[in-house]
This record gives sequence, C-alpha cells and structure tokens, in this order.
Amino acid sequence: MLTQRQKKILQAIVRQYTSTGQPVGSKHLAEKLPFKVSSATVRNEMAVLEDNDLILKEHSSSGRVPSKRGYRYYVDNLLDPQAVTDNDLVVIQNSLGTGFQKIDEIISHSADILSNLTSYTAFTLKPEQESVRLSGFRVVPLGNHKVIAILVTDSGEVENQSFTLPPDIDTDAMQAVIRMINDQLVGLPLSEVVKRLKDDFPLRVLHYMHSPDGFLDIFDNVLSQAARERFFVGGRLNLLDFASTHDPHVIQSLYGLLDKSDNLSNILDSTLSSDNGVNVKIGQEISKNKLLDDYSLITASYNVEQYGRGIIAVLGPTRMPYSRTIGIVNAFRQELAKRLLDFYRHYYDS
Repeated sequence: MLTQRQKKILQAIVRQYTSTGQPVGSKHLAEKLPFKVSSATVRNEMAVLEDNDLILKEHSSSGRVPSKRGYRYYVDNLLDPQAVTDNDLVVIQNSLGTGFQKIDEIISHSADILSNLTSYTAFTLKPEQESVRLSGFRVVPLGNHKVIAILVTDSGEVENQSFTLPPDIDTDAMQAVIRMINDQLVGLPLSEVVKRLKDDFPLRVLHYMHSPDGFLDIFDNVLSQAARERFFVGGRLNLLDFASTHDPHVIQSLYGLLDKSDNLSNILDSTLSSDNGVNVKIGQEISKNKLLDDYSLITASYNVEQYGRGIIAVLGPTRMPYSRTIGIVNAFRQELAKRLLDFYRHYYDS
C-alpha cells in the first residue's frame, strides 16, 4: 500500500518520463513536486517504489524510469484524464466533415486523423454488421465466361467482385438459383445468410445444378466480403519512431501482425471494457505476442445507436502521455459516433 507521498512521487516520475524520455533523478524531482521535500527523502521514497517494482533504475544513469507495473498502477490509480485542447477539437470536427459517400470512407479517414492527432498508429473498425441484412444479389455477364457478382445490403453497402465462371455451368440454371437466393434469403441478416449457405442451401441448389460448388463459391466470396470486419490502419510508419529495436526482421514481423485482420480482431476485441469506456492495455496485457511487449494500446468503442458499435484504438510506446492520448481517444469516439449517425440518417433513413 503506497502512501500519498509515494503516489505523488510515482505520478511525477511517470509524467516527467513520458514528457522528456529521460530518467528522473531525485534532486530534479524534489524541485518539481507540489510539496516541499528534500532530495534525500525523495531518494528514500523512490527506493520503496523500486522495491515494489513500480520504477526501475537504468544502468546508464542514477535516474529512475517507470516499470510496466508502474505504468499500470499510474493508469489505474493516478491518472488525471486531460481534456482535449480547443485546437484538437477543431481538428477533429473539421476533419470529420461532410462529403463522404460511403461509411468505409469515413472510417478509413478516421484512422488517419487519429494517427495524426496522437503521432501513433491508429486503428478503426466500422460498426458491427450483425443487424445488416441482404437486400439483393445479382450476376452481370461480361462475356467470355466472366461475370460481376453484386451484393447489396439494407445499410446501402454494395459489394462486387469479378469472377470467371466454370466452363460447364448452365447459365439458365444459374439465373434460377439467383432468383431462389433473392426469394428465400433477402431480408435475412448476413450472419444467417452465411449459415444457410453452409447448411441447407447446397441441397436446394442441387435441384437446378448438377455441380453447384462453382457458383456457390462465387456467392460465398462476395457474401464474406460484405460480412467481414473492416479494420483500417493509419500511421503505420509511426511504428518506426518508437520501436524498441530497428532490427528489420522484428519490424517486418510487427507490420505483418498489423496486416492480418484476424490478429487485429483478437487484439482489439479483447481490450473492450463492458462499460464501453476507454481501455488501456500495457505490454503483455495486449497479446501473447512478445512483439508488443514495449507498447501500450488504448482502445474505445463508439455506439451509433441501432446501426451498431465500432472500435477505435491507438498503439504507441509504453512511454506515452496517457492523459492526453486517452483524452483525444475519448473525444474522438464521441465525435465519430455523431458524424456516423448523421450519415446513416441522411443516406439510409431519408
């Protein structure tokens, strides 16, 4: 159990180190504390903090730096969230302006804005697609067995992919199956359509096609594209600014981790708190992958009423200004939710 003085000293060490990047010495710290105390007393209190594994002594100097446990204690007990500056708020509001034609454009742009505001790597995930329903499916022939498959959802999203049909496919039978899809699956949530496609639908298609796999693969591909979680990443190169090593193999592995949607989904989904607040994970708390041991991840969800819930996140060094970064993430998620709600109402409810 820390005393109030020890808490104030730990708080000051974290704030100074995250601000300057330099180990904090007792003499300098004594001059910065909001109460009068000798440097000898500060040294004694720092020794207690070190015994509790909250700060560490660096070999290169007599100063101390926060440990992972020290950062965790600071975030949980000593953090004073910093309100965003008027300038930051203006940047957020102006950048999330109008003129977007698709939800994906807003979410993708949001990742870049959040990265610019924090100077770290940012992630954004569009609102979940659980309630999105199939509105229609069609296949447009292009000639030479090539077609474009088009899938439309009730949220206004349009997915299309070009394919080459199997040479033995019966186009009349294919059109019959497309009519069956629109008759029996339109109006169902995409998750239910995916389930039906795997369960009973192949047997139904056999009434029209001797070998339905080729066509069902086309429908499955474009359906999976529409139903998938969509992550956008901003500021990838910012990783180089605070990487603990410049080993090209480590950097390559780190970028590879961020390029895989399954990895991002597992990392980001596991950080969300039940109260929809801002969540902070430090080092090994983020993932079992040791590549992220020297990073902190600040994650928050945003709600767009009946249209679902999305995620925003910032990945930076453990030595980040937590108060400011958390303040920006919190303000950003609120403004993003407002803009998305306006967009949905304007384009889909009018």
